[in-house]
Amino acid sequence: MRFRPKEQNVDNVDVSPLIDMVFILLIFFMVTTTFVKDMKLDINRPSAASASLSNEKVIRVYIDNNREIYIDNQSVKIWALQSKLRDMLRSSIDKAVLVITDTEIPVDSLIDVIDECKQSGAIDVAVSTTKEIG
Repeated sequence: MRFRPKEQNVDNVDVSPLIDMVFILLIFFMVTTTFVKDMKLDINRPSAASASLSNEKVIRVYIDNNREIYIDNQSVKIWALQSKLRDMLRSSIDKAVLVITDTEIPVDSLIDVIDECKQSGAIDVAVSTTKEIG
């Protein structure tokens, strides 16, 4: 009695492990990607000879050339800035604020915003600049 080898059906390839792996990789990259929230304001930043990169997790306060103040794409008045920042700093680990301003803004307006940031509980308040070359 002769045994014939069973013919293996090569047409049926199981792709479910491949699909599972693709979804796992997709979820991994979605979770580990950091999304930078940057407003599209036309701001000419002041320059400085000594500048360093800021952390991406800092709270950004924008002052445009019309002296309008923005946090999270929302316009905020100077008298409401402190309470808004205080609420945001409660959930922040770094307790840092980055003020991004235009070169045409008077210094007294910038100092008012920095004072409000300090009074809201921010430990580190910095002003964004562009680094001079040369």
